[in-house]
Amino acid sequence: MRYPVVIETGNDKTAFGVVVPDFPGVFSAGDTLDEALRNAEEAILFAIEDMVNEGKDFPDASNVADLVSGKDPKGGPKHFPPARWVWHVIDVDTSRLTAKAVRVNITVPEPLLKMIDRYVAEHPGESRSGILVRGAQAIIHR
Repeated sequence: MRYPVVIETGNDKTAFGVVVPDFPGVFSAGDTLDEALRNAEEAILFAIEDMVNEGKDFPDASNVADLVSGKDPKGGPKHFPPARWVWHVIDVDTSRLTAKAVRVNITVPEPLLKMIDRYVAEHPGESRSGILVRGAQAIIHR
């Protein structure tokens, strides 16, 4: 899931700050931009993990263009960052936070299965299951 974040740029004397609009109260910081973004991803994962453990759904990612233009598609408070802040998107792998894996038997058209297998063969670390799960998550959280 690709979550938009807002970055307060740092310098030699101040840290970079990151705010996550889709998760009120979730923010991070770091001495470098990379560190701040890694910390923000971790903060998002912790927030999602808490929601999953409580049986709650975690939010879909907002549209960056809506946030930048000042629209608030979720109806929340409108807090827009100062002009010196920068928008960025963090790709968060939420698949590892879901409940235990369950084996299922599905039917897939043979040509599609061959395409999936070809993709898996060309991309080390990928699997049929991983591709199908990410595709389903992308559709559901669209």
